[in-house]
Amino acid sequence: MSSLRQFKATDLFNFNAINLDSLTETYNISFYLSYLARWPDLFSVQCTPNNNLMAYVMGKAEGKGTDWHGHVTAITVAPEYRRLGLAQGMMDLLERVSEYPYDGYFVDLFVRRSNKVAIDFYTQLGYSIYRTVAGYYNGETENEDAFDMRKPLKRDADRQSVRENGETFIVQPQDVQF
Repeated sequence: MSSLRQFKATDLFNFNAINLDSLTETYNISFYLSYLARWPDLFSVQCTPNNNLMAYVMGKAEGKGTDWHGHVTAITVAPEYRRLGLAQGMMDLLERVSEYPYDGYFVDLFVRRSNKVAIDFYTQLGYSIYRTVAGYYNGETENEDAFDMRKPLKRDADRQSVRENGETFIVQPQDVQF
C-alpha cells in the first residue's frame, strides 16, 4: 500500500526516475524549492511502503478576483507505477486544497496538444479545453502548442471559468504567468 504525503526538500535527491519521461518538464532545483516554500500543501509525493517515490504533483495558487485558482505545474508517475490510479488521487488532493484553504474558482493546467493520453485523462476528471497557448513548449527542433485545460470548483457555481464565448484563444507564451 502506498502513501501520499507532502513533498520534502530531500525528495529532490530521489525523484530522478520519475522525471525521465520525455513528456515531463524538468526544472532547476531552486524552482522546486520555491514551490515547496510557497505552496507546500500543493506539492505532494506518492511513496511505496519502502518510501521509494512513485509519483508527484506540484501546484500553486495564483490569479486575482474571479481568476483566483489552483494551477497544476507538474504531475508525473514513474512508468512502473502507471495505471494504478495514483495520478487521479494526486489530482483529487490538489483540487481539494485549491478549494480549501485557497478558495479558488477553478484548477487549470497546461498539456501538450500531442499528449492525447493526458488530454483524455484530464477530460475524464472533468477538465475541458479553455484555450490554446501557441508555442508554449520549447523543443530542440520546434515549439509545440499547449491546451489550457480547466475544471471549475464549487466557488464557480455558474462555471464562468470554463465558459466559452465562441472564439479560439491563442496566447503567446510570454503572456502566460508562471
